[in-house]
Amino acid sequence: MTGAADDDPSGIAAYSHGGAQWGFALCWTLLLTYPLMVVVQSISAQIGRVTGRGLAGNLRVHYAGWLLQATVALLFIANTLNLGADLGAMAAASTLLDAVVPAWIYVVLYGVLCTVGPIIFKHKRYVLLLKWLSLSLLSYLAVLATLHIDWWQVLGALFLPRLRGDAAFWTAVVAILGTTISPYLFFWQAAQEVEDTKVDPQREPLVKQPAQAGSALKRIRLDTLLGMGFSNVVALAILVAAGGVLHHPGMAPIETAADAAQALRPVAGAYAFALFALGIISTGLLSVPVLAGSAAYALGEARRWPVGLEREPLQAKAFYGALALATGLGAALNFFKFNPIAALLWAAVINGVVATPIMVCLMLMAANPRVMGAFCISRAQSILGWLATLAMAAATLVFCVTSLRG
Repeated sequence: MTGAADDDPSGIAAYSHGGAQWGFALCWTLLLTYPLMVVVQSISAQIGRVTGRGLAGNLRVHYAGWLLQATVALLFIANTLNLGADLGAMAAASTLLDAVVPAWIYVVLYGVLCTVGPIIFKHKRYVLLLKWLSLSLLSYLAVLATLHIDWWQVLGALFLPRLRGDAAFWTAVVAILGTTISPYLFFWQAAQEVEDTKVDPQREPLVKQPAQAGSALKRIRLDTLLGMGFSNVVALAILVAAGGVLHHPGMAPIETAADAAQALRPVAGAYAFALFALGIISTGLLSVPVLAGSAAYALGEARRWPVGLEREPLQAKAFYGALALATGLGAALNFFKFNPIAALLWAAVINGVVATPIMVCLMLMAANPRVMGAFCISRAQSILGWLATLAMAAATLVFCVTSLRG
């Protein structure tokens, strides 16, 4: 489910924009990010399963208050911007399918649905609903199946990257890194492991029940390998579809997911257009609650509120209020005069910039015996995790330098 939520409308926009502007030249980023995503998400899950607390809860207990407040503030801001961009993209895709209803009504409708769903459904039932929604991403594989792609060019771009020095190229790289290795996914993954220990009475935090470690850590590794693999295959399908069909002279600029869907209609047919547009809406219905939920978990743990989707609304009023606030603020952004075309792409870029300091905190926490007890991350996890952090930092630095030069 976390992997599916990673392919949210801002991610679809980043992959579509990258493919339309650069063809297959950015395929290598998704090969690079897969092992990095796997290790970062598995570390996040391991922290939650071992300690019985989410990332913000562990920061509150073991680290300075200013670090906790800065981390939660960065996450909440990034998530709110991402929420606004996603809701706007869902509304834009809906107006492509039905031009009668104004876009603002769709923004309100989807915002309400994504807020009410976690409140009225029990945790297990709601998670099951989100898992079924993740199957909507198969629509992008179906879109790819309708197109004629030069797969030799794709393989060449996948394994033999060609880098450029201009700001536009590195903006696209940071956007892809930011939308695949996103801070909200770290917090959500850890929080869901904590939720599972509360829902299943046989599960306990591993610091209390170390005998459960073997099966629990094996499940986390397998779950993360499959989930992130699914996420990256879908992302690659979107990028390749855009690169194969929309990357040619005379094509109008592709900045949003809705732009990509609209551009597919004359060149790939109504079937591909409809699948692409429906995929934006479905993935938004999956990712918006994850974005809002991760912000609410982080804020709730930082403020010592009762948190958790398994709680009744009256038992966790502040937690559900934070979830509704994040969604409401994101929806409200669509009623101000900001450029919706740039919002999705820049939401991904902001995630990329915010991810680096949060990943540093994550790595320090996972290697700290005071936090993890006997279950600190392995040397291999540590090396890959720091490589992921350095890769994100390097891409962000190059993006900043090239932007200043431009």
